[in-house]
Amino acid sequence: MAFSAAFAAKPVEWKIAETFISPAQAQEIDWAKVDETLGRTAAVSGDVHRYGFPRSDLSVTVDGVAIKPGFALGGWVAFKPAHGGVMAMGDLVLLETEINPVMAKLIANGFEITAVHNHLLRANPAPFYMHVSGHGDPVKLASAIRDALAESKTPLSVAASSAPAPAVDLDTAQLDEIMGVKGKANGGLYQFTVARRDAVTEGGVSLTPSGPMGVATGINFQPTGGGKAAITGDFVMTGEEVNPVIMALRTHGIEVTALHSHMIGEEPRLFFMHFWANDDAIKLAKGLRAAIDKTASTKS
Repeated sequence: MAFSAAFAAKPVEWKIAETFISPAQAQEIDWAKVDETLGRTAAVSGDVHRYGFPRSDLSVTVDGVAIKPGFALGGWVAFKPAHGGVMAMGDLVLLETEINPVMAKLIANGFEITAVHNHLLRANPAPFYMHVSGHGDPVKLASAIRDALAESKTPLSVAASSAPAPAVDLDTAQLDEIMGVKGKANGGLYQFTVARRDAVTEGGVSLTPSGPMGVATGINFQPTGGGKAAITGDFVMTGEEVNPVIMALRTHGIEVTALHSHMIGEEPRLFFMHFWANDDAIKLAKGLRAAIDKTASTKS
């Protein structure tokens, strides 16, 4: 049984007792075995181990822009100690023909599917995004993810690369100033993570750190030359913030490409809005900041 269903079925006193995981319990998890099972090393933030599954095998374009894997094709699964095991949340990037085989494997191994949808428009080939949730033994969950992704062409081995990361051909200092948070260069991209002010929980577990757990606004800039950039990502919003953010984005020439949920049992209820534009990077940053200002987010 997957995380949300299994947790909901337990008595209240069990939920209270299991919500708190001691440091000793967290240390008992054999993370090296999880790494080995998934064939890659986790990015560790606090008590969260996040594994990336970028679709580096795909050549996707949008409006003539060749999309880098980290820009909009970066599948991932995060593991957080909870309730005597771990809770697992993730977002897998799949082609249309891969959706049902991967879903069947996940369901057979106890995962819940919490969303399947697009993030982009006019992408060729069109990627889809499958959001998943699970709870239990971390190695068993890792095996389930590996077996499910084997039904797709997602690379299951990580190729070593000695090539230096390409420079980000943008005025990143000005972007930081406009956005109100410090961005991060990553493989030729410039990326921002903007956390919400209030805590987000699921099944009594605080989803922190919010970025690795997928509940912070993520914004990616991919340089396209001459000071321009393509932008995409997702705003994380409560219901009353949705239309003010839409208006702010569209007023600044930024296209809304998807609006949907990613999870089922989170509190507060959250909505995720994906976007796209390819224009002057400074102009777009001002539009993104205007949209961020419509949300209860942390920023300077």
